[in-house]
Amino acid sequence: MSVLIESEPPLCIASIAVAELLLPDIIDFSRVTPERNVSTPAADRLLEGQPMQVADNFFSDSTEQFFAGRWESTPGRWKVRYTENEFCHILSGRVRIEGVQGTSHEFKAGDSFVVPAGFAGTWEVLETTAKLYAIFAASG
Repeated sequence: MSVLIESEPPLCIASIAVAELLLPDIIDFSRVTPERNVSTPAADRLLEGQPMQVADNFFSDSTEQFFAGRWESTPGRWKVRYTENEFCHILSGRVRIEGVQGTSHEFKAGDSFVVPAGFAGTWEVLETTAKLYAIFAASG
């Protein structure tokens, strides 16, 4: 009795080299040049102050649904309405986030939280704040 063993066809060295080039690698924020966006909240959303915001986006996936980076803002207060889910980890500073239903949360350096899609309310930067973020924006 003979046994047939199925296996993948052998790959040539060139195929292996190309395949390795196409594999994704770790994104080390300290070694990647981010896509930088400097902005202020839109006038119709701004409630207090003149906050200057810098978003350094270090990663966007190929579907453009997932993003990760670092954000910083000077003090101010503005209206927000989230269509995406955002994980935040505060690196420095202090913020207050208040929902339209009246719930209020303060976060400081070392705190982590998620703002779910559908959240509406206000962001208030009480002290110049830096955070890491990871955003998932579902398509549809």
